Amino acid sequence: MSFSSQIFRSPEYTSFRCNVPLKQIILDDTGTNKGWRVYDTGPRSVQTPLVFLHPVSGRAEVFFKQLLTLSSKGYRVISAENPPYWSVTEWCEGFMQLLDHMDIKQVHLFGASLGGFLAQKFVEFSTIVHQPKVVSLFLCNSFTDTSIFKYKDAAVLFWILPAMVLRKMVLSNFSSRETFYDTRIMDSIDFMVELIESLSQADLASRLTINCLNSRVNTSLMRGLKSVTIMDVFDDYALGSPIKEKIYQEYPDAKLAQLKSGGNFPYLSRSDEVNLHLQIHLRKYDGTPFSASDNIPNGE
Repeated sequence: MSFSSQIFRSPEYTSFRCNVPLKQIILDDTGTNKGWRVYDTGPRSVQTPLVFLHPVSGRAEVFFKQLLTLSSKGYRVISAENPPYWSVTEWCEGFMQLLDHMDIKQVHLFGASLGGFLAQKFVEFSTIVHQPKVVSLFLCNSFTDTSIFKYKDAAVLFWILPAMVLRKMVLSNFSSRETFYDTRIMDSIDFMVELIESLSQADLASRLTINCLNSRVNTSLMRGLKSVTIMDVFDDYALGSPIKEKIYQEYPDAKLAQLKSGGNFPYLSRSDEVNLHLQIHLRKYDGTPFSASDNIPNGE
């Protein structure tokens, strides 16, 4: 498949593809397609990396700007794209297996939209199974309850729908009157549209199933979580104000990283701002066993 969007043709993306290898990690030996796509860059000496989890429409590549910039500053950053899983529990079990396979004991998680929801559910899951692994959460345009989505009643049928229908369901959330005047947001949408075209029917169906089946976060189970940062944008994007307010209520002590604009994918359209907020989020762990970087604090 050929790609023609501005981001795909940019020198930055070309540098990423040339310098950051893609790993395919198979977690079982049964012949089923349980392979994760993983980009892992930065110093391997770091024991508590920052792991990025993509939205429904994304692939591991969507965080390439974070991987390039943060790794150059001494952070170990990983972007992980899951194979088809059909329930939250199955996804959590698979992600736990991935971290064990990579010999990662603890992580900081950045989750975008569905990735943010799954990051929260993984904190719950790892606590319940007595293997708490998540030090902190950074939630971008995310949510705590899947009942907000209009396709929840049809979610059990997604597995039989053609890929074309599933793509249209995802793409219906991309349009925005305001974004057409912002070239960076439009470039981010073009990039994501082309990535969606590369996803299989099983990828799309499984992600939409998890996204829409009735489930909610129980923050009372998040013992051991040290900090949460919530990032959202003030311009038009797929999730509205009531959903923002709900996640604020669930995390009353969270730090807020609010952007004036950025659309659905600020990590692409406003990468400099997102990267700065991520460094602020992680800075408190410098010089501790939970540091995501190998930088030695200068005492300032």
